Amino acid sequence: MSQYNNNKQRAAALRYSEAENHAPVVVAAGVGYTASKIIEVAQESNIPVFQDDALASLLSQMNMGAEIPPELYQAVADLYLYFLNYGEPQAPPAAPDAPKAPSVPEMPDFSEE
Repeated sequence: MSQYNNNKQRAAALRYSEAENHAPVVVAAGVGYTASKIIEVAQESNIPVFQDDALASLLSQMNMGAEIPPELYQAVADLYLYFLNYGEPQAPPAAPDAPKAPSVPEMPDFSEE
């Protein structure tokens, strides 16, 4: 991957239904323009957006409809807790008491070889 590609914006959208899935499912993911559109649609729909470049990078490599791997459970659980604690959709606060971003473990490359 070139340095140019490493600097592109990445985004992913997750859905979780306890009745249907064992883990959250990637419902949208992309890089560059696609990532911008995912974020735009989320904001227009009042869906909360959280910036975590490492997690977005991993999730944007996954196939649509794929459940997140167990290695990402804690990072995504921390993300869900972040939104539950802040209620209404809003930009993450910049205040010093803002919650720490979820830690993201090292993951293998999910891209096709």
